[in-house]
Amino acid sequence: METAIQAAERTALYRTMVRIRAFENAAEAASQGGVSAYGQQAAGAAKVRGPLHLSTGQEAVPAGVCAHLTPADYLTSTHRGHGHTLAKGADLVRMMCELFGKATGFNGGKGGSMHIADFSVGMLGANGVVAAGLPIAVGAAHAQKLLKKDAITVCFFGDGAINRGPFLESLNWARVYGLPVLFVCEDNRWSATTASGPMTAGDGASARAQAMDIASTQVDGNDVFAVHAAAGRLIAEVRAGSGPRLLHALTYRVKGHVSVDPAAYRDPAELAAALETDPIAHARALLAADVDTSVLDAIENAAHDEVEAALAAADAAPWPDASAAFSDVQSTGEGQWR
Repeated sequence: METAIQAAERTALYRTMVRIRAFENAAEAASQGGVSAYGQQAAGAAKVRGPLHLSTGQEAVPAGVCAHLTPADYLTSTHRGHGHTLAKGADLVRMMCELFGKATGFNGGKGGSMHIADFSVGMLGANGVVAAGLPIAVGAAHAQKLLKKDAITVCFFGDGAINRGPFLESLNWARVYGLPVLFVCEDNRWSATTASGPMTAGDGASARAQAMDIASTQVDGNDVFAVHAAAGRLIAEVRAGSGPRLLHALTYRVKGHVSVDPAAYRDPAELAAALETDPIAHARALLAADVDTSVLDAIENAAHDEVEAALAAADAAPWPDASAAFSDVQSTGEGQWR
């Protein structure tokens, strides 16, 4: 029975990664205009509104971490947050509608890719400001502790964020108050169009966390099973009241900073080497030992079909009414601010 359960869990992790990859591939094509990886015609014009930051190649990190979370647990994300949102359980169709700027999106088409949120599954929001999700996560975790909630907060951030002030401030606050938060550094080696390594002093996220007395674990972020195991241990410690923990996942951003960025600043040999460590291909190779390939093929086909349906639904969804521009806006007191 134990082997069957483990195989089911591993297959579920594979399904999550494949769904994320299928979504990202389709969203990328829709943002550029043209034909998606699955044959959907984008009518020659970009359908995605606003910037699109892809998490292609990083699927193992959200899949492995979020498998341990419940809807009661909170999550904060980054501007590259599609994978986190899907892994936390958000609806794929509503996500695509939000990217298309449609009224049926999570934020009524106002937020777009960088500001997706779904409070119903504990996803507190993506964030267009580097490192800005860290203090939000700490605030959420502090609220959970004060309210004595049986839940934790997970905070995803990139390696570029550790060189910004909120990283230091947030880890310090979390450690001083013993907050139930897991910090997850998705170290994809790039900060926008600049390699992170030459811009980062010392040994990176893990070392900085340890300097603040926060236990950290470094893991191969392209091995979903290793991420799952490491995240499981750390999350169990956080839930047990041991305070904050940090997971440093080493992965790679295989796409440009945004979907229309060809990343010509990157060494082609570096990218070629990274593609050899593709997390989905790696997981499939390991699963093939005890899961029939027809099952894995069916998972991939189902993800492709699901995304095709989401593209069609987003294309047909209504645009927001003009009056929606005045909703969700804070009152400034009838001109008194002048």
